[in-house]
Amino acid sequence: MLKEGIFLGKRYEVLERVGSGGMADVYKSKDHKLNRYVAVKVLKSDYRSDEVFIQKFVSEAQAAAGLMHPNVVNVYDVGQDRGLYYMVMELVEGITLKDYIEKKGRLSAKETISISIQMVTGIQAAHKQHIIHRDIKPQNIIISKDGKVKVTDFGIARATTSTHTISTNVMGSVHYTSPEQARGGVVDEKSDIYSAGITMYEMITGHVPFDGDSTVSVAIKHLQEEMVSPSEEVPDIPYSLECIILKCTQKSTARRYQNCQELIDDLKRSLVNPDGDFVNAGGYGTGNTATVVMSDEELHRVQNQGYLHEDGYDVDDYDVDDYDDDDYNDDEYDTDDEYNYESRNQRKNNVDPNTKKIMKLLMIVAVVVITLAALFMIGKAAGVFNSVPGVVKEKGSAKVIVPDVVGMNIDDAIEALNKRNLGHKIIKQETSDQYEKDEVIEQKTEANTKVDKNTEIQLVVSLGKETKMVALPDVSGKSEAEAQKILEKAKFVVENESKYDDTVASGKVISTDPGAGVELEEGRTVKMYVSMGREKVDVPSISGMTVDEASTALSAVGLSLGNSSEEYSDEYEAGVIISQKKDAGSKVDKGTAVDYIISKGAEKKMIDVPMLVGKREDMAQKALVDAGLAGSAIEWRYDTSVEYGYVISQTVTGSVEEGTEVGYVVSLGKEPTVPAEPPEEIVPESDGSEDSSVGNSR
Repeated sequence: MLKEGIFLGKRYEVLERVGSGGMADVYKSKDHKLNRYVAVKVLKSDYRSDEVFIQKFVSEAQAAAGLMHPNVVNVYDVGQDRGLYYMVMELVEGITLKDYIEKKGRLSAKETISISIQMVTGIQAAHKQHIIHRDIKPQNIIISKDGKVKVTDFGIARATTSTHTISTNVMGSVHYTSPEQARGGVVDEKSDIYSAGITMYEMITGHVPFDGDSTVSVAIKHLQEEMVSPSEEVPDIPYSLECIILKCTQKSTARRYQNCQELIDDLKRSLVNPDGDFVNAGGYGTGNTATVVMSDEELHRVQNQGYLHEDGYDVDDYDVDDYDDDDYNDDEYDTDDEYNYESRNQRKNNVDPNTKKIMKLLMIVAVVVITLAALFMIGKAAGVFNSVPGVVKEKGSAKVIVPDVVGMNIDDAIEALNKRNLGHKIIKQETSDQYEKDEVIEQKTEANTKVDKNTEIQLVVSLGKETKMVALPDVSGKSEAEAQKILEKAKFVVENESKYDDTVASGKVISTDPGAGVELEEGRTVKMYVSMGREKVDVPSISGMTVDEASTALSAVGLSLGNSSEEYSDEYEAGVIISQKKDAGSKVDKGTAVDYIISKGAEKKMIDVPMLVGKREDMAQKALVDAGLAGSAIEWRYDTSVEYGYVISQTVTGSVEEGTEVGYVVSLGKEPTVPAEPPEEIVPESDGSEDSSVGNSR
């Protein structure tokens, strides 16, 4: 493990380790020359002395460095420093697809297709550079934080220009490996397509199609067992996506997509037409996927391959990181035990093993041909071949009569042709008002025609009635019944849903989904929202609350304060709500204003104001106090008609509330020629009352 802070190539500063695999460690580093962060993959010390391995490490890094694509983790540089062999790659902050699947359980169809398009685009970029990845799996697909999907780890990739055949011990993760790769056969672009198909299967179902107790058992399942259709795991999977996955994972390479572009085109079609029947069915289907029968030699090779793979390292044993998992497969560069075994036999027998295989094969073929010839002669003598229905002899060669399959479902038509030893090819699919979807419209070779066995009968298959596009009518504001008739007349299926609306009257249409004016296929389901009017709410009790408290309580349920009036109340103090016009607990429309009555406090007693004019000021004051009123002199002034100290006038007369203040004017008498000071105090006549002196000062 490298220490933090060391430099590689006088340029790359090691910051921290972010991943570790069987062959290499990966470090987050800083490229000081270009001032950017990168990932540096450093070969472990155990493999630095193997010159052959080092050469392959460098050459494959150089090959991967030629890939500059948004959907590939790009390789920038490769080098050696102080005995350390390293590869500099793009640093991607994100999560592996494997982690993402485990986090979500399984992905939606739309998400699966979107990720797959980017993944396959990255694989296609490698194929265009004549590089086969050979280890496509979710652990080697990274989803960056901005949603970009990138293919990484070309550790066991090989340029197709160098060789198309791989040794059996250089196999990618066994759960995703193609049958030909598990068998040690020819590996090309279609092997990566198979692995991509298994990855898509895992995205949509949440698990791989084949699993077992050992790598050998899983490899054999890839070779010999049929894959469970994803629709059995996920019933709502779009038909087109299921067909795409099944075509990718055919055991025969001839029945798969032949290149990434074909696969990308179908994935894009699936996004816009999920249930479309556009995937060329010639490559898969019931009865079309041939199980691979292995010879003893091939089985022995797979078993050796599996054990070697396990003893070296299993790619699933390591934690997933941005650049983790199977950095390089050590078995790719080791001496194969099987190879040594075969070499020893070659030396022992001094015979080319390929020649021995050919001789053995020729002997088997000869025995089979002789046996078949004998059986044919016996059968012919017994008249067996004269009674096969639909088969006629014509000039010594077997002919069959073409059955009439027009109007049949395509599956039934294929079965009828197979019974006559005839092949089929769907050359066209088109709409038809006469024939249902998947029924045969036309057969290019007419029925009852005599043709050679195994003749391919070309068929035209129906897509069903032509779909007409109709603009969705605007029915907003119309009654539910009227809107229903309009939409059904436009040949839409209507699904009603009621909900409250503050602006649309009850029973009227609010809107539709999709909205008015959108063009849809006839027969599509349209959701129509019908108003139930304003939402009804329970009126809360606001009695005993202040105005602010009542406003808050009403707002919480969508109501508001209405008009107010005032009343006296002995129970509620002034400013507190006495009662409300809408009873508490009653239901009203949301937004309704609630009127209320507010307290003015306890009602005050009405008192007749005593006549103060002509009274001496102290007596006027006493009269007010005795009556329950308050008062004081508000002015002193000269008056020739009123004696000094007596009240000239008062501010209030009649009846007033208890406690009302009454003012009055007091006379200074006749104005003197020389201004005189007003008396300091007027001593009232004593009447034995303590209150008689109240208000005598001026």
